[in-house]
Amino acid sequence: MSNPPQPPPIGGVHIKYLHHCPRQLWLYSRGYRPEHRSDAVAFGEAVDETTYTRRRDIDLGEAKIDWVTTGAVVHETKSSRRPSAQHEAQVRHYCLLLARRGVNVRAGVIHYPLIRRTIDVSWDPATRRQAETAEQQAQAIIQQPAIPERLQRTLCRGCSYLDYCWGDTGARQPAHTGSPSHAESAAKTTASGSNAPTTRLSASPSPTSAT
Repeated sequence: MSNPPQPPPIGGVHIKYLHHCPRQLWLYSRGYRPEHRSDAVAFGEAVDETTYTRRRDIDLGEAKIDWVTTGAVVHETKSSRRPSAQHEAQVRHYCLLLARRGVNVRAGVIHYPLIRRTIDVSWDPATRRQAETAEQQAQAIIQQPAIPERLQRTLCRGCSYLDYCWGDTGARQPAHTGSPSHAESAAKTTASGSNAPTTRLSASPSPTSAT
């Protein structure tokens, strides 16, 4: 008897889209990735590449962490001028992924260089449960057979999926309606020519992985 298919791994972008728009998450998981055409995304990548240039990216496979400092503190850089709950959820998810690999994570920090502000993200049993719940919610949306409804258009301003949802194709199913992608290739793509070093960690979970 064959084993049932495993759900695709959840990365930071999945968690961000979970909090931003379930429809966006559903489309992203099926390979619809218009982010590379977005000026906002390009600007965010430029900010990421020109800030804290001495850092080392941590490649987990399903997600890429900006950098981790001594004591296992997870750092994330955002180009936004407005801190949000989805940013904190992303960092908690990165903490969860590291914890499952046996790392004794201490906390997280979100950096907003444009407003010269940082936000501390705590990591403890309660926030781990939040991260696990968010992961389960993302999986549930991804496994839905039908595309979720659109948000109110006023909430879609600046979204790279705007043309799909509100253009001529908005009423149709996407071209990729099969099973969700098993890769998060657009999780933290860097611009062409970036020389930022990358450290890759093993994807095999630790014995303490949450179920």
